[in-house]
Amino acid sequence: MSDYKRLHPLAILFNVFNLFKSSFYFLFTIIVLSIGDGFILYTLLGLSVLTIVFAVIGFLIWRRFEYSVSSDQIHIKQGLLIRKDRYISKHRIQSIDLTQSIFHRPLGLTRVDVETAGSDKKVDAALSAVQLSEGKWIQNVMKSRANVGQDASIDHHESVQRPNRNITNKELFIAGSTSGSVGVILGLIGLLFSQIENIIPEKFYSMTTTWFLSQAIETIILIALVIVVLLWLLGILGTFIKYGQFQITRYDNELFITRGLLEKKQMTIPLKRIQAVGIEEGLTRQPFGLATIYVVIAGGEIGQTADAHTLLFPIIRKSKVQNFLNEILLEYNHFPSDMVNVPKRSIPYYMVRVSILPVILFVVSYIFYPQLLWMFFIIFSIAWLLGIANYRNSSYGINGRYLAIQLRRLSKETVLVPRRRVQSIENKQHVLHRKQALGQVIVSLLSKQSGSHLTVKELEQDDINKMLDWLSKY
Repeated sequence: MSDYKRLHPLAILFNVFNLFKSSFYFLFTIIVLSIGDGFILYTLLGLSVLTIVFAVIGFLIWRRFEYSVSSDQIHIKQGLLIRKDRYISKHRIQSIDLTQSIFHRPLGLTRVDVETAGSDKKVDAALSAVQLSEGKWIQNVMKSRANVGQDASIDHHESVQRPNRNITNKELFIAGSTSGSVGVILGLIGLLFSQIENIIPEKFYSMTTTWFLSQAIETIILIALVIVVLLWLLGILGTFIKYGQFQITRYDNELFITRGLLEKKQMTIPLKRIQAVGIEEGLTRQPFGLATIYVVIAGGEIGQTADAHTLLFPIIRKSKVQNFLNEILLEYNHFPSDMVNVPKRSIPYYMVRVSILPVILFVVSYIFYPQLLWMFFIIFSIAWLLGIANYRNSSYGINGRYLAIQLRRLSKETVLVPRRRVQSIENKQHVLHRKQALGQVIVSLLSKQSGSHLTVKELEQDDINKMLDWLSKY
């Protein structure tokens, strides 16, 4: 066992930040409730005292954190009141990822995240601040690279040419332009405004509202357009920051991804953890023939998005997906040429489902806001268009040992699953389904603790039987 080491002192700053982050909602509530005379003075005084307290706690956490790396395991000792010893065998480690934030990079530091097969939501171990050479050394030792000496500092990239793909600035611009982030940012701004509305002085709020309403309709439209353009540009900037210098490289048993301008991330995806490959076509990207490629990972979270998928490539022409998979992930380039759609008699089910919410809104509007009834027709039209799209995009296909499921939530998704990765296929039917020989098929994959499920509704019963036969055949 090698000597125990401490993290870089920068870890104290991260400890303080995490303490503030975990206390955010409590602090925000206290600040809002304490609004009154002397509010600013007392707030600054309270935050100053809290910063000192958190700094002391952060220092003690750093002081009590020690780690050691040997040829076959990582040993971590931590804890203030309760001392914890954690041993992680190298044989259980699935990935070791390095992340360099804007705080790490000037000092030549990195964050090391260690994940095992059973991890979920949080990584098994995190070294928040170590030297970059130390992080690469840990990565090499745990991956049994050729030279495990501390001075070796072997880079993950080998001299042998490996298949890789980069993303150009033009592609990043297109990705940011079609990301649909404008609506998300507007929603966040609306949520933030609803929270701070009570803090804004009433006089200022009244003056601003009066001025805005007194403007001509042309001025209001111009202001709205300027805001939308600024948010659109902000979305593009965010895409460049997040996915700048994106590169994916294929190794024998893993994929290696680097990305980020301000925060540089290095992610390792073991091929044996990939359960499925998906092609996602967003509402703003599908008309232009653009898509995003993602993978479903077994256990843990490797750079996952909000819907628990791990992004493989941010933006690509759908016509070039096959070439990408041929080069980077040949094992999953088996999408069927023909897909079997749900039957036409399933259309009423799709239309009824998307009509429920508009009907509820219509009733509420009719009772309380009759002047807004005209909006019902717009909402209802959008809902029906979505229902038709859901019907047209619900299908499946079988290609040897591979099953493809196509569905639409808001985005159109086509997911390819190898037979060996399917955990179960479930057939659900209610009374009307049985009368019409329809069913709902649910394909379950091994993902997080709750798993990942692909659902096609109102599929022909004969087609469901074919899927069940396919599952038992191989």
